[in-house]
Amino acid sequence: MLSLERLDSVLATLPRLTIGLVGDLFLDRYLWLDPDLVETSIETGLEAYQITRVRNSPGALGTVMNNLAALGVGRLVPVTVLGDDGQAYDLLKELNKLPVDAGHIMQDPVRLTPTYTKPMRRDAAGTWRELNRIDLRNNAPLGRETEARLVEHLTDVFQSADGLAVLDQVNEENRGVMTTGVREHLASLCRADPDKIVLVDSRQRIGQFHFGLLKPNVGECLRSLGRDERSATGDLAFARDAAVALSRHTGRPLFCTVGESGMLAVGFKGPASVAHVPGCPVSGPIDIVGAGDSATAGILSALLSGGSATEAAALGNLVASVTVQQLGTTGTASPDQLRAGWRLMPDA
Repeated sequence: MLSLERLDSVLATLPRLTIGLVGDLFLDRYLWLDPDLVETSIETGLEAYQITRVRNSPGALGTVMNNLAALGVGRLVPVTVLGDDGQAYDLLKELNKLPVDAGHIMQDPVRLTPTYTKPMRRDAAGTWRELNRIDLRNNAPLGRETEARLVEHLTDVFQSADGLAVLDQVNEENRGVMTTGVREHLASLCRADPDKIVLVDSRQRIGQFHFGLLKPNVGECLRSLGRDERSATGDLAFARDAAVALSRHTGRPLFCTVGESGMLAVGFKGPASVAHVPGCPVSGPIDIVGAGDSATAGILSALLSGGSATEAAALGNLVASVTVQQLGTTGTASPDQLRAGWRLMPDA
């Protein structure tokens, strides 16, 4: 569903694009624990883990940015709120390595910079494994003044960018950047410019986005419809029913990811239309952390390069197939890796 010629055409277009992004920007901090270095705390008698390596990386909205940058997008303009703390310093330092215009990143001294700390430790076989994650998040809503300024920044970026990625990462209502007020303002911008391509991803509230193009997985479809997401099965017909129901509920076309089965493009040729785009074959161990964000980057890149819905889904699948093979990290896919992955497709 995506020829090599079309893939090359998309990749050639990306350096000319400016993509805006709005939502929750996290710091991903990886800590490598050396199990061979053992020290016991005098005060507690417990083992004091010895860190021999630290790696910081933009996470959540930053994962989408990492992937867009790796694909070759020329300019990325995030709209978000960080704290005024050490985590923000480390995060902004990493963003400086990307084609990022940081002029619309706000810092609020009463906020914390959201951080996922991920300890890594070798298992008995010598493979690095992620231990329990340590999260630093905000437990209070944005202040009114901060939200008002955020809306102003969002308006500027919406109007100047070729397209927009939206990421509503935080589970708790109105604790992240994508507050009710920000969502309603973005809806009004989309109504005023319905041709602007806006791709929305939300863990808990995808059913509340009645604008743009949506990108849920099957569990998120069920959750937004008030159904038990534990009832999800690997059956493709079940996934179709859930995706069509969410598309009808929101009135919006959507891309529903279905794991190794690929993706469903729903509602692009009529309210109940469904196109199944098979996933790309992957062998060996995989790490699915960040796969959804890498799929978002692929979908949005294809759409903004003039691709059809099925071509966008195919590129999303291809990008994700490359990133899931990168273990112990939130991976990205380069143009050369995409071309190599494309050649492994059964019908290539």
